[in-house]
Amino acid sequence: MFNVHVTPMPVVVGNTKLEVVDEYVYLGQIVRLGKYNFDRKVNRRIQLGWAAFGKLRHIFSSVIPQNLKTKLYNQCVLPVMTYGSETWSFTAGRMRKLKVAQRAMERAMLGVSLRDKLRNEYILSGTRVTDIAQRISKLKWQWAGYNIARRTDNQWGRKVLEWQPRIGRRNVG
Repeated sequence: MFNVHVTPMPVVVGNTKLEVVDEYVYLGQIVRLGKYNFDRKVNRRIQLGWAAFGKLRHIFSSVIPQNLKTKLYNQCVLPVMTYGSETWSFTAGRMRKLKVAQRAMERAMLGVSLRDKLRNEYILSGTRVTDIAQRISKLKWQWAGYNIARRTDNQWGRKVLEWQPRIGRRNVG
């Protein structure tokens, strides 16, 4: 993988010529130089979420209590779909893709199809899984707080976090 300022040259290790690629997967994230399209990351996370869901489909389609299915979904499938989402820039379209995938998984857990024409509120009340948009928002805020709090220099982020007004008290939050 080369950036735009370098002419691509073959890389040889021993007698093996390494393949030149535009992107690769490292620690579960797609790595790519230059302008990056976050839609590819979202699509990859949805695919991996469906793979995790598929491995547990025999449990999700069984007659075990819904609260156990919900716990399993929240602990095994949702983290796969939201891994690395702290650093993604979200648009309404990307968030909609994730929500659509989650609702489809919830429908499969309940054993209903789109033809049944059930509202999302009904499906959500039946499964009671953590909403993916809320989970991503929570992860983003935790990540931001962690990055601000770990700084030891005099950067503005830490000052904002620990700011106290001169008069009165600071509001909670």
